[in-house]
Amino acid sequence: MPPIGRRTVLKLAVGSAALAALPWTPGRALAAGSAAMTAQDALLSLTFDRALRTRVVYKGKTLTPFEASEVLLLKDGSAIDTYAFSGEERQPVSDARHGAGLRHVFTGVSKQGIEKQVAVTFFEQSPGLALMQVRYRNTGTQSVDVAGWRSAAHELANAPGGFWSFSGTTHEDRRDWVQPLGNDFDQRNTLGMDASDYGGGTPVANVWRRDVGLAVGHVEPVPRTLDLPVRKTGKGARIAVEGVQAITLAPGQALATERTFLCAHTGDHFAPLALYRDFMKAEGIAAPQAPASAFQPTWCAWGYERDFTVAQILATLPKVREVGFQWAVLDDGWQTNEGDWQIDRKKFPRGDADMRDFVKAVRAQGLRPRLWLAPLAADPGSEILYRHSDMLLLDEYGSFQKVSWWNALTQCPAYQPTIDYYVALVKKAIGDWGFEGIKLDGQHLNAVAPCYNPAHKHASPTDSCEKLPDFWNAIYKAAHDANPDAVVELCPCGTAFAFHNLPATDQFPSSDPLSSWQVRSKGKSVKALMGRGSSYAGDHVELADGRDDFASSVGIGAVISSKFTWPRDTENPTAPLPEGGYVLTPEKEALWKKWVALYRDHMLPLGDYRGELYDIGFDAPETHAIAKDGAMYYAFYANDWNGTLELRGLGEGRYRVRDLFNGTDLGSVDAKANTLRAGFTRFLLLQATPEAAA
Repeated sequence: MPPIGRRTVLKLAVGSAALAALPWTPGRALAAGSAAMTAQDALLSLTFDRALRTRVVYKGKTLTPFEASEVLLLKDGSAIDTYAFSGEERQPVSDARHGAGLRHVFTGVSKQGIEKQVAVTFFEQSPGLALMQVRYRNTGTQSVDVAGWRSAAHELANAPGGFWSFSGTTHEDRRDWVQPLGNDFDQRNTLGMDASDYGGGTPVANVWRRDVGLAVGHVEPVPRTLDLPVRKTGKGARIAVEGVQAITLAPGQALATERTFLCAHTGDHFAPLALYRDFMKAEGIAAPQAPASAFQPTWCAWGYERDFTVAQILATLPKVREVGFQWAVLDDGWQTNEGDWQIDRKKFPRGDADMRDFVKAVRAQGLRPRLWLAPLAADPGSEILYRHSDMLLLDEYGSFQKVSWWNALTQCPAYQPTIDYYVALVKKAIGDWGFEGIKLDGQHLNAVAPCYNPAHKHASPTDSCEKLPDFWNAIYKAAHDANPDAVVELCPCGTAFAFHNLPATDQFPSSDPLSSWQVRSKGKSVKALMGRGSSYAGDHVELADGRDDFASSVGIGAVISSKFTWPRDTENPTAPLPEGGYVLTPEKEALWKKWVALYRDHMLPLGDYRGELYDIGFDAPETHAIAKDGAMYYAFYANDWNGTLELRGLGEGRYRVRDLFNGTDLGSVDAKANTLRAGFTRFLLLQATPEAAA
């Protein structure tokens, strides 16, 4: 089902040629009032009544009543939500990307003269996912002032245990992506800008009960600034997709929504995210196969902060190697400012020559060097800001967009000189200086606002938003042209994961997590979106609970990392250090070595993360499972637990169960008798190995 752009539809869908502009063609027509007013596949059914309201049925179970799920929103705050059903057409489809399917087009007209056509398509290779696009056409004689539209709006009724939710959108307060719904839960979940430098994300929202859930989103091949509101009501939880599209719909004109989807599922948010991933892979958006080095443990010099000395870092490298880390990241502070990206001569007096020598020193320790960058940010006082102010992203009033963390200004990613500037920088870092990876950092990397800079001659102000993935693809290509095995890490500090940037990402970290829960819940989400063979990193262990929780990374198959200092902390931190600082004490060193050894012995990121086996919201204790080399690995998390554990996903035969961290044998289980009793505090990591292979 090819997408319809907003401006294209408004131009083409005028007068008698409107139907010809639709992406569907007439098929077998059914009379109004026919009993066959249902679009469905083997799992999901959407039934339309005579007012073009819909109800959702999943696996034969009715989930929602008939509701006005697709409506036109008006500027006066009202909505056109009732349309007298006039007919249905069915059409088999054969799509080069998604295969065979069946499309239904339901038509109705409101008393205001607005004709609504809802196209619902089910593809055989995406069971349980209804692809939807709606066209509204003014068949009346009066103009209609439109504020936007709402699609896939449904309320899932209350059930014992309440609801959980996943939101893929960005929030400036860096809240959890996965949350329970309290009585006052109400999130707008905008894919636009939540703040000047926070925005975008993955265009999926999900609510689920213990027995079933609903997920919605859009499947456009470029970012769209839609909203995915989720709200707790007295009767249940509501979910929808909304587009702000303020226009005056003149007689004969039409408006088409983006392609949206609705799916129902069991379990938590993992299944609908994986279904979305597979659909978008067919659209050409997928994670690349990560290089083998993207799974190696990482040490980062950020423990020394911006005022590091080269001597500090070089003196720490032997300890980094001894503990077992394999990457060394030169973080923020090597440059004079964000924007010019010139080498700080106070730290590297000979400039390029010293930087090349630094890279050689890292390699001499058997480590891989990676360099930190924050593209698209220009600091006040930087030469690039004044010599090339044409690169700036400007709003409709000519004002700039601010990157608050660095007090910098945003450059436009859809302006070719901006792209060329950063491509050259990456080629220099990898091709000349010799770094083997780059860490792209900053909350502003996810999304940008529309750009009105006249120097850029954009076809539309939204070019900056929609072409941001093209910027990252150019960076990714530059890095891999310089070194085919380079690792490109994309770290939008604390924000959600922008799905459309996925093809340009070798590694995505938990990105400044606020808790171990965020490390794990982000990990489950990202693994669903990236799929097997991708690299998710737990970020610095010092950001997890207790500043030592490697278990939350190792257990879910995340790459581990640390920013420890040695033999002492930096003397002039920009903010007070946490109690005990970041220095690697003898006690920490022993613990760090143990976790690094466990990680490298089992390499769980290379296994198959079985996110469908456990519900992160409702199963207790919280459980994650990974299949690798014939064995099953289980990670359990709770403050304190003493009770029964269920080991799901076992194959045939008996399995010997071992507590990996404590090195103790816990007996044997099989698929029918798959429980054992255990007690633990914080975590328990188990390996279940077929007894014949034990």
